Amino acid sequence: MNILVTGGAGYIGSHFVKQLVKVGYNAVVLDNLSRGHKESVPANVNLEIVDLKDYKSTRTIFNKYKFDAVVHFAAYAYVGESVENPELYYTNNLIGTMNLLKAVKESGINKFVFSSTCSLYGNPLKVPISENESVKPINPYAHSKQMIENILKDYSEAYGINYVALRYFNAAGADPEGDIGESHDPEPHLIPITLQVALGKREKVSIFGNDYDTPDGTCLRDYIHINDLADAHIKALEYLNNGGSSDIFNLGTGNGNSVLEIIRTAEKIIGEKIKFEITDRRAGDPAVLVADNKKAKQVLDWQPEFNLEKIISTAWNWHSNQKY
Repeated sequence: MNILVTGGAGYIGSHFVKQLVKVGYNAVVLDNLSRGHKESVPANVNLEIVDLKDYKSTRTIFNKYKFDAVVHFAAYAYVGESVENPELYYTNNLIGTMNLLKAVKESGINKFVFSSTCSLYGNPLKVPISENESVKPINPYAHSKQMIENILKDYSEAYGINYVALRYFNAAGADPEGDIGESHDPEPHLIPITLQVALGKREKVSIFGNDYDTPDGTCLRDYIHINDLADAHIKALEYLNNGGSSDIFNLGTGNGNSVLEIIRTAEKIIGEKIKFEITDRRAGDPAVLVADNKKAKQVLDWQPEFNLEKIISTAWNWHSNQKY
């Protein structure tokens, strides 16, 4: 199968492309490199530097190659930035996706995998969170993802484009072989921030509140290794290829780890103390976000394999070998 991977030079997309090629698929990466990294794309994979907001250029890629399916990662994904500049997010995420779907429809492609988010659940009423939980996004980033899920549902019903929307929890870790890892500017995620402190690239980790209703007072999150996410996308492609109907799946381990647990686990792996400070809570941070992943396990035959120590170990292996 020939697969178009949008945003394939980004963190999650590049790990997926590596796994995709390893199991025998042909991949073409489409990325505008505004936030992705050219060097993260395998040398044997074609990279097309195109912005999805430009429909004419996007359409040329569909004329140049014949695709059997599309996996769509390309999006801006910083919650704080989306609150400060919602126009950027609605323009990039929505217009880019609409152009992509237009090209998909015109090319007769009927298999589409979408990178969605657990942020759609907002402040959930029940944890672990199942796909039946009400969708209540609380920031423009999550709103843009919800809108795209709605668009996909309409396109599926009207045009026969079968899709899988994968709602990730906290993507983390790095390629176990050390080739690629997580690199954002600015870096918003806890694990790489913690490791940067250990490497002397930051002064300390800020913990936003320690008075939550959790065992140690800090927020609990469900950290899922990047290769487990990549595997789920391959399973989603197989599901669609075998005639599966449009559906939505949570991707998480089903286990929650607190902010302090992340820091203590990193200290154990690295063998040194990591400086942190307790600051005020951030607005909109739920106390607990943990996935109910039974549906993905049952329907996609997917099983996450990396525990927290393996996640942080792979991340440390990659970060400690970078030339900052």
